[in-house]
Amino acid sequence: MSAIAAQPYEYTLPETSKVALVIIDMQRDFLEHGGFGDALGNDVTQLQSIVPTVKRLLETFRSLGLPVIHTIEAHQPDLSDCPLSKLNRGKGDLKIGDRGTMGRILIVGEDGNNIIPELTPKEGEIVIVKPGKGAFCRTSLEEILQQENITHLLFTGVTTEVCVQTTMREANDRGYECLLIEDGTASYFPAFKSSTIEMLRAQGGIIGWTANADDVIA
Repeated sequence: MSAIAAQPYEYTLPETSKVALVIIDMQRDFLEHGGFGDALGNDVTQLQSIVPTVKRLLETFRSLGLPVIHTIEAHQPDLSDCPLSKLNRGKGDLKIGDRGTMGRILIVGEDGNNIIPELTPKEGEIVIVKPGKGAFCRTSLEEILQQENITHLLFTGVTTEVCVQTTMREANDRGYECLLIEDGTASYFPAFKSSTIEMLRAQGGIIGWTANADDVIA
């Protein structure tokens, strides 16, 4: 039985089911200047730093024919799936639905809502469009995982303490074996990332495991 070197202890890979790479919200609105993250006053270069690592992981999974799941946080043009509590949050220069330099912020089909070119999904890869922070909320993700016999999820993407952590906790509650790839995730606030990593693997892996990309690829 093979395993990945991880904390708080080895992460055992499945023998009769599948492991999938989950890439959370690596979209232009969060990673590029002129997007939503930038409009909220964040340093988007903090997120850009993980792109080469996530790309290596993506290429590895593709070369092995293993499942890849991409998520995109997005709303319908009429904002019918965006609660007012979310729409009015933030106090930035732009809010969800406003027009920015890459189109309307966090709206399906707009340029800024696309995944960055380096990580563009290939035909056949799973893409989950989610209206919330967690990838299970009002999506078909759980049904897809069951259909594909996926039981183990390796998480990357942004931001560590919000959409990545929310999805990993949701997956844990549903019985999936979860591992966060530390150098494959990022936050606008490095201290938040560090705290999240500690929380997820505390108490013997209460939510799951963490590891670095080199060990995962090996």
